[in-house]
Amino acid sequence: MLELRPNCECCDRDLPAESSDARICSFECTFCLDCAEGVLRNTCPNCGGELVRRPVRPAEKRTAFPPSTRRVFKPLEGERREKHAAYLQRYAGIPPAER
Repeated sequence: MLELRPNCECCDRDLPAESSDARICSFECTFCLDCAEGVLRNTCPNCGGELVRRPVRPAEKRTAFPPSTRRVFKPLEGERREKHAAYLQRYAGIPPAER
C-alpha cells in the first residue's frame, strides 16, 4: 500500500491524500507538480527514476488506511542541485527503464 506522504520533498508544499498534484517515483519519493515538472524535470533526485502522478486514495478508505504523517524535506540546493543537474545531463534522452 502506498504511504501517501503529506508533502513535497523539494519545497515542503502540503500534498494531502486527495491531491492530484502529487508526483512519486517507484520508491514513493513525493513531489508537487510544480517541482516535478520544473526543477526536477520529472526525474527523482534521490534515485533517478521517473516521476508519475500519485493515485488518489478514495475518501472512504482513508480512515481504515490513513495516509502517512511523516514529512520528508530535502531541498534541492547547493551540491544536491549540482548532482541532479549532472544526472539530468548525463541521462538526457534515455528512458528511465534504461538508465
